[in-house]
Amino acid sequence: MSEIRVDVVMPCLNEAGALPWLLARLPEGYRAIVVDNGSTDDSARIAEAAGALVVYEARRGFGAAAHAGLLHATAPIVAFCDADASMDPEDLPLVVDPVAAGEADLVLGRRRPTTAGSWPIHARIANSTLSWRLRRITGVNIYDLGPMRAARREDLLALDLQDRRSGYPLEVFLKAAERGWRIREVDTSYAPRVGRSKVTGTVRGTLTAVADMSRLLKEARK
Repeated sequence: MSEIRVDVVMPCLNEAGALPWLLARLPEGYRAIVVDNGSTDDSARIAEAAGALVVYEARRGFGAAAHAGLLHATAPIVAFCDADASMDPEDLPLVVDPVAAGEADLVLGRRRPTTAGSWPIHARIANSTLSWRLRRITGVNIYDLGPMRAARREDLLALDLQDRRSGYPLEVFLKAAERGWRIREVDTSYAPRVGRSKVTGTVRGTLTAVADMSRLLKEARK
């Protein structure tokens, strides 16, 4: 078994249909940490059979699952990737390599849809509005608060992240910007997800995410 250079945290809720393809495409030296957030399908069994480290997080919420994965990571660099096959693990070096080379502290994957149906219009509008607000607040030239991202594990832990819902990725970005991290954005592919979306694939999920993030943005302006 090769040395684990990167831990890839994958929050997971009923992703049995996506995991086989996803885990088979991890680059060498990358270990999947699949955080089961209450799945009722075979997600955990499939992940374990594929060699992933499976972590169970009872508290529902994207942030709860993502942070549980971070706490179980041991590799020097931690990446995050959705477990729904909307993002290609073969793109992970695009966000990891600048961190490993010491050229950036946080790298975000800017989603580039592979098909017209990859990114619902309501989610795209919400993301564009959020990115515009983030550029105004932080001065960081960002166009997508992408779910594929990477940073050093110790740096992420030092941020003392508190959000356990949809605002977790935003809290990472805001605290990183506040501390003067070198933040870079790179293009990554974005395909239609496998299965039913829990967040941005539905209007209700998008509104919940917007509410969580609006709270964090309000606090950031204080």
